[in-house]
Amino acid sequence: MTQSVILILLVEMLERFCFYGINYTTTAYLTGEYNDDWNADMPSIQASSYVSISTAVAYTTPFVGAMLADNLLGEYITIIMGCCLCYIPGLVLIALTTIPNFMGRMDFNVRAIQWGLLVLWPIGTGTVKACVNVFGAKQFHPILQSSLIERYYVNFYMCINIGALTGGVVVPIVAQWDVTWAYCIPVMVLVVGVSLFLFGGARYVKPVPRYDVGYWMREVGELFCCGHGGGGGGESSERRSQRDKKQQLIQQQSNNSPADKVGIGTVLLLSSLIIPFNIAYAQMATTFIVQGSVMKPCGMIDAPMMNNADAISVLAFGYIIGNIIYPELNRRQIKIPTTHKFAIGSAFGAVAVGCAIITDYQIHRVYKERGEAISILWQSFPYFLIGIGEIFAVSAAYEVAFTVAPAKKKSLASAANLFMVGGAPNVFCIYLYNACRSWFLNANGLAHIHKLSDYSTAKVVNYFWLLEAIAMFGVIVNLLPPVKNWVASIEEAAAEAVKTPMNTPMIRKNLKQRRKDRGGTNSNNDEETPLIKAKKHADYLKYGSGPELRKFGSMRAGPSLKNAHHNPPHDVGQGQSTSLAREVKNKLEPYADKK
Repeated sequence: MTQSVILILLVEMLERFCFYGINYTTTAYLTGEYNDDWNADMPSIQASSYVSISTAVAYTTPFVGAMLADNLLGEYITIIMGCCLCYIPGLVLIALTTIPNFMGRMDFNVRAIQWGLLVLWPIGTGTVKACVNVFGAKQFHPILQSSLIERYYVNFYMCINIGALTGGVVVPIVAQWDVTWAYCIPVMVLVVGVSLFLFGGARYVKPVPRYDVGYWMREVGELFCCGHGGGGGGESSERRSQRDKKQQLIQQQSNNSPADKVGIGTVLLLSSLIIPFNIAYAQMATTFIVQGSVMKPCGMIDAPMMNNADAISVLAFGYIIGNIIYPELNRRQIKIPTTHKFAIGSAFGAVAVGCAIITDYQIHRVYKERGEAISILWQSFPYFLIGIGEIFAVSAAYEVAFTVAPAKKKSLASAANLFMVGGAPNVFCIYLYNACRSWFLNANGLAHIHKLSDYSTAKVVNYFWLLEAIAMFGVIVNLLPPVKNWVASIEEAAAEAVKTPMNTPMIRKNLKQRRKDRGGTNSNNDEETPLIKAKKHADYLKYGSGPELRKFGSMRAGPSLKNAHHNPPHDVGQGQSTSLAREVKNKLEPYADKK
């Protein structure tokens, strides 16, 4: 890994520290678990909805970051602006809501928490998240360093979980002591992260954006298509004319280029295959927290801190899978199909939800028999298993979204993938919460179930059974042969598009144009004298009398093809080349006088 990539991974790790430090503790903060005297006093279902809404916004706004990165500012500037204009102000506003009466109100300022939690903070993280993983991958060559890109995405996802682990440990522990100080830590950490990112500015590879908003609008218009976007809205007539001429030029040789088969709509469809897994994954910060809030803490390990079992699982198995299993499979020339990775991830998600169901039955049984709460460590099993599923499902989705997307749509493809990873699943979860609201009510018909006596009368286990069915559906879909073959064809088409980025007729046209331009820049060279031609020919023959293919496909004189021994250029008779040049010069000198 280069220094620039290490800095990018470090920034991603610190940003995830901030995100998960807030995300894991929001439900407990809004329901008043940290401070009985100053809180939003929200019921569990409303607090879970707030978390799902903020997560959905965070995974939908990457489209904004993609537009800015691909067409206006580039990934580097977009990351800086997203942090400074939205992310950091949002964290500051959330932290200020924890200070009693700080904003001039005697009651809790719900409007401030809504702006910070549902608007500024998620927009900032979404804008940054669309660009960071793509910006890191662009530091590598897409063909010559393709294996490094695969390793980069495994390491990238491990850095995400290192940040999630540290943020999920530090912030909840400090929040048990003082929630204000706990929420000030992410602010300071993100400021340090942005400073480190700026420090590496000169080391980064910074591709130039297109500066064409109309292009991006056309791509958004074809999000639900599997090929190119439709018309040319937003495109000037001159540019459209040039594009039409280029298309006519290459159409004679290729009427159906491999690149035409891969569009942003295709990325959306590919990423939608892991929506069932991500619906189960989204429960970690919502219903798993609700379930854990009625369980007995183990020392300082409470419900929000149990999320770290997921991060530990990802780090441990991420290292094993990324550095042992995948390299060994590559050595044996075995590649796991992408859909099978999705199916494996969804299967682990289904087993994780199954463990949550067992835990829920255990909560009810122990409370009914002894009136006690079971240990929070029961939740380690679902968190641990869902972390393994992430390695196969989510990291594979990041990789395939980057590899199949055309070169000028990487950030937009990342945004589409993030929407399917976190946006669409959380929107679906909000619908599920409201559709299954009766399962989250206690015996009195109230949604406050963060106490064991109230939770024991609710039917949250029915919701977990519904999640189990959704996860199993994801396993079945990804194992279907037609789905596997379709995804494989998309990957092959994308690989061919990378290998042949420009058609041969276009290359020839550009070469002719450059030669014409070079000839037209010097009017004195419009007609060369025979003597000048002879001198050039003599210089050409100084290496030999035969052709020799050089680097980048250029040609120059080399050993004679008639020489049976194929001696190297310096062994060719230098006297023969010199005498041949002298003979040509003598024959052409009379014509030089006439000029």
